[in-house]
Amino acid sequence: MSDSHSPHDPTAARADRAAEIAAATDTDVALEGTVAVDTAAGARVVTPPPAPEESRWSRALREIATGNAIISVLAVILALLVGAVMIAATDENVQATSAYFFARPGDTLAAIWQSVSGAYASFFQGAIYNFRRPEFATGIKPLTETLTFATPLIAAGLGVALAFRVGMFNIGGRGQMLVAAAAAGWVAFSFDLPWGVHMVIALVAGVAAGAIWAGIAGVLKARTGAHEVIVTIMLNYVAYYLVYYMLRTPGLLQAPGSSNPTTPPMKDTAVFPDLFGSGYNLHFGFILSLLAVVLVWWILERSSLGFRFRAVGLNPNAARVAGINVKSMYIYSMLISGALIGLAGVDQVLGTVTTGFSSGIDAGIGFDAITVALLGRSTPVGVLVAGILFGAFKAGGFAMQAANGVPIDIVLVVQSLIVLFIAAPPLVRAIFRLPAPGARQPQARAAKKKEAAR
Repeated sequence: MSDSHSPHDPTAARADRAAEIAAATDTDVALEGTVAVDTAAGARVVTPPPAPEESRWSRALREIATGNAIISVLAVILALLVGAVMIAATDENVQATSAYFFARPGDTLAAIWQSVSGAYASFFQGAIYNFRRPEFATGIKPLTETLTFATPLIAAGLGVALAFRVGMFNIGGRGQMLVAAAAAGWVAFSFDLPWGVHMVIALVAGVAAGAIWAGIAGVLKARTGAHEVIVTIMLNYVAYYLVYYMLRTPGLLQAPGSSNPTTPPMKDTAVFPDLFGSGYNLHFGFILSLLAVVLVWWILERSSLGFRFRAVGLNPNAARVAGINVKSMYIYSMLISGALIGLAGVDQVLGTVTTGFSSGIDAGIGFDAITVALLGRSTPVGVLVAGILFGAFKAGGFAMQAANGVPIDIVLVVQSLIVLFIAAPPLVRAIFRLPAPGARQPQARAAKKKEAAR
């Protein structure tokens, strides 16, 4: 049998043609990849070269730019910028100088700078540190006020965030805070107990009341399929009118000898101690909120219960197939969520408002906690930072209003804008030209395009 190929052998002809193509494209092979020839089919397969390895710093910057944390930070920055525009627009000097803007634009720009910088300087001095005070002990008092405002926000935000992680939307914070405050307050002013014991019993009573009130929604969700949003909204009204009734009824929560719907003062044995003395309002409730942050982190990240919570939150059907009792998880999550929000109510009556409270003791914290949980991305550390930020908004907002006449409503607008921007990550990414999560690197995209062009 001859070694030479027959001129009519199609397989040999294809192989020779493939060899000629490979020989003619040595340069392309060297630059762009390797060429493999299938002698049976005469096919030419080009394997693209591997994309250049990404450096450690480039990878870190990309993860930061595409992460959720940067969206929260940029949402706050955008909201502050919009707030600056509103501050300038409502300032009387800016309005007066804008009348002759085209004649003397410098006056208008100077007035804008003075209004915005003055307002935010007052915000800083009212929320962080007051440089006008001669001593550090008095200058740092604004920071303690921020932490005081943040204390119930952190606790309530943790409760909302934990429910979020299980796929539930607990917006009944107001009702849970009210019943918790009523229970803790009743124990605090009705009994004579030793110091420490009295405080612990009042604390336990308030936390248990909040857990039970939220547990109602959890049980209805698990047993009947009732949506927790509707149930918790209705429970807010039930709790409000129930507490209001008790505040107007002698012998329940109403102060003896008073016709006003308020309670008696809390007894000293049940009140949270001050952390830095009577000159500051920061109390022991802040320590409890920090402990709650650690507890929720451990539950979600280190416990088997937290694993089941996260599994149900990601996909309840898959969790059910894996053997997780989804209904029980709904109940447990609402119990813990209500207990944390109840802690916020306890902070109010045993730490912040100890002279007696009314039906407005929740102070809108139950709804602000939703914003705190959203800004904190439903993580314990994120909720801690977001709670402190919103505490700064409350403390600094009052300082802005007192020093510069800035309407306190602007602070509320800024908080609302933060929620708006967090709810629209594509908008924030478009404004700051950030890459979308999971975006491929430029080198990988270029290699992909070349391969497709072939």
